[in-house]
Amino acid sequence: MKLSAIFMSLLLLLAACSPYGNLTKMEFDDLNYPFPVNYLKLDDGRSIAYVDEGKGKHTIIFIHGLGSYLPAWKKNIEVLKNDYRCIAIDLPGYGKSSKEIHSGQMEFYADVVYEFTQKLGINKFVIAGHSMGGQIGMVTALKYPDVISGLILVAPAGFEEFHEGQKQWFREVMTVDGVALTSNQQIRTNLYANFYNMPNDAEFMVTDRIAMKGARDFENYCYAVVQSVNGMVNQPVLDHLSKIEQPVLILFGEDDQLIPNPYLNPGFTEDIAKNGHSKLPKSKLVMIKNCGHFAQYEKPDVVNSEIKNFLR
Repeated sequence: MKLSAIFMSLLLLLAACSPYGNLTKMEFDDLNYPFPVNYLKLDDGRSIAYVDEGKGKHTIIFIHGLGSYLPAWKKNIEVLKNDYRCIAIDLPGYGKSSKEIHSGQMEFYADVVYEFTQKLGINKFVIAGHSMGGQIGMVTALKYPDVISGLILVAPAGFEEFHEGQKQWFREVMTVDGVALTSNQQIRTNLYANFYNMPNDAEFMVTDRIAMKGARDFENYCYAVVQSVNGMVNQPVLDHLSKIEQPVLILFGEDDQLIPNPYLNPGFTEDIAKNGHSKLPKSKLVMIKNCGHFAQYEKPDVVNSEIKNFLR
């Protein structure tokens, strides 16, 4: 009993000494965003948070990845808003958007993007999607081709193939409790895995994720993450890429540690990237040196330059 008490005391001491031990719990609405936030209500009552910066010939709709939020695009919007209208959204269940339960299917998100843009009176736009957001972008282009003028895919999900047993592994390993109970150290490890060399100014992604554990809607956020994983697995796009006729820019970090999945499909990112590129009729592939999965944040100058060249 004495040893147990000593062990628990040591754990408490370590927690207190952790750089994240004194973080204040935060509601989603209290998250610090780099631009003024607007809200739009969908027909089903969901509220979508978004930022709307700049103007120009092209409108870019930025879609974040799994477990992320719209500040993931801040280094891109800061620059690209000088030439284009830049709108970044929080997907339903994420960030400052409302947290009603939903299916997490890629087609559900595509419908949200379509309704959102139509309510804003935007009849033609480019989608910039990161990771899961890239897969959502491709599904949107397949379902609503008339409104999509181009795709910018940053380390997109959807290029990698999984057999049925691997899909079932995803479904079993991703649970609401598992997401909710992720330790602070594991949260930090997970975020660092997104980068070749994580920039100091990306630390807010770690602290925000830890602080939001105390939010009232945190369980629904965790549910959205789990449902989104199921959605990516359930609605693969690889076999349909030849139907996407719009111009597509594909950007991958050469040192992406998440694509391909290191546990299920160990291999080389460039092979996955080239496979997707070969199936998209009007695509350009750019591999970025010394860069991980979060290319738009780790190498914003390269990504922004490539986006400008693409949109010209």
